[in-house]
Amino acid sequence: QVQLVESGGGLVQPGGSLRLSCAASGIFFRIYTMDWYRQAPGKQRELVATITSGSSTNYTDSVKGRSTISRDNAKKTVYLQMNSLKPEDTAVYFCHTKTGSYDYWGQGTQLTVSS
Repeated sequence: QVQLVESGGGLVQPGGSLRLSCAASGIFFRIYTMDWYRQAPGKQRELVATITSGSSTNYTDSVKGRSTISRDNAKKTVYLQMNSLKPEDTAVYFCHTKTGSYDYWGQGTQLTVSS
């Protein structure tokens, strides 16, 4: 059974930093592309960052230059380091992967950026 478990969310002041983690189980982690999505209240879920099995990365424009996605295959964990946080980064952040025809999502972790 595939499970993705996010952690690391919380309340951060504008300009602060945070690292989100997603621990995977039930999959041969190292061969799959992993993604971070986010969904703000009243908005559609959007793709934030992607890391391939070869550790190539891609970011949505709004976080580019402020965020770093990385993976630790030994720990079966993907991370999202976010810096210079803005109130508009407030959202529930979800970990995602796709194996063949199946999409898997974590339960999400709330990040709130507010003073």
